Amino acid sequence: MKNREFMHLLAEGIRRLDQQFPGLEALPGGAGLPETSFLGDSTTAIEDSKTAAVLEQVADRLGDNYPYFHPLYAGQMLKPPHPIARAAYAMAMAINPNNHALDGGRASSKMEMEAVAAIAKMFGLPQHLGHLPSGGTFANLEALWVAGQLAPGAAILASDQAHYTHSRISSVLKLSFETIATDGYGRMDLQALESRLQQAEVGERRRVGTVVATLGTTAIGSVDPLAGIVELARRYKFRVHVDAAYGGYFCISSDLQTNTARAFDAIANVDSIVVDPHKHGLQPYGCGCVLFSDQSVGRLYKHDSPYTYFSSAELHLGEISLECSRAGAAAVALWATQQYLPMVTGGSFAADLDCSLMAARDLFGHLAADEHFVTAFPPELDIVFWAVQAETPAESGRLAQAIFDEAAARNLHLALALLPVRLFPSGTWPAAGDVTHVRCLRSVLMKPEHAAWVPEIFRLLREVTCAITK
Repeated sequence: MKNREFMHLLAEGIRRLDQQFPGLEALPGGAGLPETSFLGDSTTAIEDSKTAAVLEQVADRLGDNYPYFHPLYAGQMLKPPHPIARAAYAMAMAINPNNHALDGGRASSKMEMEAVAAIAKMFGLPQHLGHLPSGGTFANLEALWVAGQLAPGAAILASDQAHYTHSRISSVLKLSFETIATDGYGRMDLQALESRLQQAEVGERRRVGTVVATLGTTAIGSVDPLAGIVELARRYKFRVHVDAAYGGYFCISSDLQTNTARAFDAIANVDSIVVDPHKHGLQPYGCGCVLFSDQSVGRLYKHDSPYTYFSSAELHLGEISLECSRAGAAAVALWATQQYLPMVTGGSFAADLDCSLMAARDLFGHLAADEHFVTAFPPELDIVFWAVQAETPAESGRLAQAIFDEAAARNLHLALALLPVRLFPSGTWPAAGDVTHVRCLRSVLMKPEHAAWVPEIFRLLREVTCAITK
């Protein structure tokens, strides 16, 4: 959608919003409703020339960014919000609702509940309690806070490829945190996990309260074997928390590998889930989501407030959230996007996810066939990583850095990652010695347009690589 069309639709939406508040007297300065518009009037005087000058400065400053919106940006997890999300967010900002309490965001709170219910349905949860925190970090914090409340003194376990936020959050919450080894595909090793659980049973180690399963690690997109973890949870009695901040939406893809699909099929059997709509959910920052399968955990949030929650006997979202003020506009944008693009297998939203999977597999195929690069295993989701062919991990890492820098100079934007040497085929670096990690190149192909741009991405990558390694 072109910006001109976007602004026209936004203006029409604002005009309709104006009409929802009839009977208000004019405000001082002549700005009243419905005679005037939210979009163009304010009780604060605005000088057109000064506004234009400031916005020009804003545009100039924002130019100091990578072109995240373009398919040649194939680096970090950055995906443009859908135009309807941008429009709905901007429209909601005319009111600027606060979803902490119904007093501050009555309509947007209801839209948040409906949006969260749609995500719970996508995951197949028969019942749920949940809301939209500001992002995956805070969503995971809430999940681990609940875990700590329900099993005080028990350990939190996650794989050694899980996001670093789990260790940091556990430290903040004064919870014991340990990592479990991963297999050759970067997935949690079930044997290592069971060994740790058995040590707890015989009193050799601290008991385990929660295991964090990552469905889509941020470094390489690996999916932990959730079905096996759930089975162990039944036997050893621990909570299962799923960090699907990045990969959660792939549960509606129809093009997953068998093991990956099996993991996503088990997601309805867990205790809590985190997903980030501001990643694959096409939302602006910040919009995370935390879900609990047991609605009774809401009692843990209970608190008293002397001045909120009195306008209605209905549930206020602040009563089931650690955060207080939260952007109601984020809920409005997510709700609107879900109406436009339902999250169902076989729909347009799912088809775009499948395009990302196709792009990642295509790029992997090009890399695997080229003598300049070393690949490990095909991508589970839409993240691809590879090393540069060299005698040692140190030299491979030096070349990766040089390729990264030169590619950016030619408008191809990739990412770097420090990854375990063991993920690559044995003998890749015969002289590696005791070196355990290597700096690799990495690409997140999360835009559906990437499927058509892979040939150009690889052409530029190979051109740069040949220039660097000649």
